[in-house]
Amino acid sequence: MDDAEYQGHGETSQNMLGDIDALSRNMPNSNMSQERSNQTSVPERNLHDLFHPPRSIHEMRQRLFQVSNKIELQPHEFDLYWPYVDNVWVRQHRAGMDRSGRLTTDYYACRLQRPTYTPKEASKSRPEGKPSRKKQIREGGTCQMRIKTVRFSGGYNAVTIQPVGDQIQHSHDLDHMDRIKRTTVLMEIARSEVMKGYMPASVFSVMSEDIEKLSISGGRFFSRNDVRNASQAWRQNHREELRVHEGYKYDHGNGIVREEGTIAFSNRSGGLQSVDPSLKCYGSTPPNTLQFPIEMRSFLEPYLPAEVLSLDNCGLPHVTLTYATSMDSCLSLAPGLQTVISGLQTKAMTHYLRSRHDAILVGVRTALADNPALNCRLEGAGGYGGFGWEGQPRPVVIDPRARWQLSPRSKVLETVQEGKGRGPWIIISPGFHLDPSRPELLKSYGGKYLGLTEVDQKRKLRWEAILKALASEGIRSVMIEGGGTVINDLLQPENTGYVSSVVVTVAPTYLGRGGVTVSPAPIQDHLGQPRPAVRFHNVKWQPLGEDVVMCGRLPAVDSIAQLPSSALPVPPTQLIPLSSNQSQANGQHLFGFPVDS
Repeated sequence: MDDAEYQGHGETSQNMLGDIDALSRNMPNSNMSQERSNQTSVPERNLHDLFHPPRSIHEMRQRLFQVSNKIELQPHEFDLYWPYVDNVWVRQHRAGMDRSGRLTTDYYACRLQRPTYTPKEASKSRPEGKPSRKKQIREGGTCQMRIKTVRFSGGYNAVTIQPVGDQIQHSHDLDHMDRIKRTTVLMEIARSEVMKGYMPASVFSVMSEDIEKLSISGGRFFSRNDVRNASQAWRQNHREELRVHEGYKYDHGNGIVREEGTIAFSNRSGGLQSVDPSLKCYGSTPPNTLQFPIEMRSFLEPYLPAEVLSLDNCGLPHVTLTYATSMDSCLSLAPGLQTVISGLQTKAMTHYLRSRHDAILVGVRTALADNPALNCRLEGAGGYGGFGWEGQPRPVVIDPRARWQLSPRSKVLETVQEGKGRGPWIIISPGFHLDPSRPELLKSYGGKYLGLTEVDQKRKLRWEAILKALASEGIRSVMIEGGGTVINDLLQPENTGYVSSVVVTVAPTYLGRGGVTVSPAPIQDHLGQPRPAVRFHNVKWQPLGEDVVMCGRLPAVDSIAQLPSSALPVPPTQLIPLSSNQSQANGQHLFGFPVDS
């Protein structure tokens, strides 16, 4: 039936339809609502979702279309953006939940992987005067791109999307998919408007007002027939008269047009209330979000890991050693006492540095003293205006004797639960009694225990072993922040070769005697004369607020002959991811004096 037959049938029917619509919205448990839900589901989206789309919708559609690398999203982000690309992906099967009950896996294939469709001839003759439907052959099997989604539920919730199979990219672009199939979002918006009593032609005219926003939502090839198709099931049981939107009119030969002097629907302030609760999480960032302007970052770039980074020739990640110190080289006023040293600008700089590294590493004393969140609060990082966990480093704590007792109230785990950080990895020396509940708790927050067995002749965990273990877990860059034992150990001659760059903040203050200091052990030359323990090179000084930042590099050890005997290597690394069963090993410490004990 043509839209014109529904246009302009009097005020009474329009007012009655409006009253019914208002009544059904205000009485969700009414018989009318139940009847509607039985006949067709009530759309969750309306015109607001079209004219005010989610932020970065164009970028997210491209990323969820191509999926060239693993994408991590928070569940509400996935649920918000996935309907904008469900014209691309068809679920092949659900692998279901794993034994832990935390992981649910789904496999998807590109829609063009379907077999070729050849329409059959109609068995029934069409009524006289009605043209036959034009069905076209749909070619299939032209794209073999596949992905899987893994939904994690535990101490925190996440959705991971990653490519699977041999084909790593589509054989077509996103426009091609938008041409042959419409997204759920557009069809729901169209159906919601028709269910309010508007003509399909009027709905199409309103939706097409802002063609740019329609296109970025996947509607570049959207048509009036799509509106008809979206509302067809509802119209089978609702034959009431339809109308045009306020401020529009039916113009014979031109369809539905906007009346002169009226405001475009997309610019009207009223009548576009969002019904998608996912949208409420956007538009603001947490109050403790930090900003570090782009123009202030350039002096750091030569000392940071590259955006696209591979391991070095030894298979080790890029290591940035960074800390804040007083003028008397103190990190804190006393052992175990958390001390604020740097100013706001250098604190923001530190969080920018965190955003540029895959992991952030501290010793157990720092973890015990500070109860740190070990996350990135820079604007644009995940949880602070960014998507998923982008820009959030992986916390790594060196805790050889498993002294750090985590609980859901620990800041680092609270941060994970809030979607503002990642679960920590804790490096330990096997041989301690570890309650089985501890690995299980950590695993539920996306973290884990890693056991290392390689030590030097002082029976300390070797930095090469630690860094290789992290590299084997996919870490390409590590930012080491402390505490004092860790920093001093890395400044020893046998370890400086592992450090790629150093960023030190010097604050205009003296903390006085008794504090935790950065002061490497003294060294001597071949004649037994004392010489400087460390001297940086390629140094750059940069004032930042009241503080001064020094960037530099450490000299690599020229030959093994320069190393003290205590630093000579011992047998190869063994990496042991600890399970709850392995954690019940003997309670005797194997190695005596581990790093940061």
